[in-house]
Amino acid sequence: MLTRPLLSSALRQAARPVPRVASKFSFPRISPISIRFLSAETRQAIDKAVTSAPVVLFMKGTPETPQCGFSRASIQILGLQGVDPSKFKAFNVLEDEALRQGIKEYSEWPTIPQLYIDKEFVGGCDILVAMHQNGELAKMLEEKKVLVPAEAEIPAGDTNGVECVVLNDKLIVDSNTFLKTKDDIARLNDESTTLDTVACCTWLLIQTG
Repeated sequence: MLTRPLLSSALRQAARPVPRVASKFSFPRISPISIRFLSAETRQAIDKAVTSAPVVLFMKGTPETPQCGFSRASIQILGLQGVDPSKFKAFNVLEDEALRQGIKEYSEWPTIPQLYIDKEFVGGCDILVAMHQNGELAKMLEEKKVLVPAEAEIPAGDTNGVECVVLNDKLIVDSNTFLKTKDDIARLNDESTTLDTVACCTWLLIQTG
């Protein structure tokens, strides 16, 4: 299970993340008055969560069972991009009310899901969709070296893969397809260019060890 409850112990405070592309969008922001109510303990716990992996998603539900359409779409986009599961962690905000409210104040962003890459706040689902469409997300993930290595292979039958789901009648990828290499991911992207929506896969992630 990739979800983590909010840690309550005092931890070293990391540098405050700065939204990378949020300024391009006109969504409402958390007011400065609300930010003052974020406790030091909660802030420190979120600091630790944000730095727990190169790619961190705060979502409703889990990668296996998202509890809202926006969280599902965000997981789908990350799977389609080919993010390495070993460099990814998801935190279920529904399991911790302090985390659910605190992350909004921490990022000064009022909605969930929220994606962080290399400790930087990237944005929510709408921003991920836009970045996926214009190529910015692929470039960022490549620069941060968080994609599945070209030489890496996932053993046959492993649950670390991508299971395609039918979203509309233009989906042409077989529903039993599992990606084993970066070349497979590139092939899926090529085959999925006719989709009306950007997300065509459900990422099934199981963390071991």
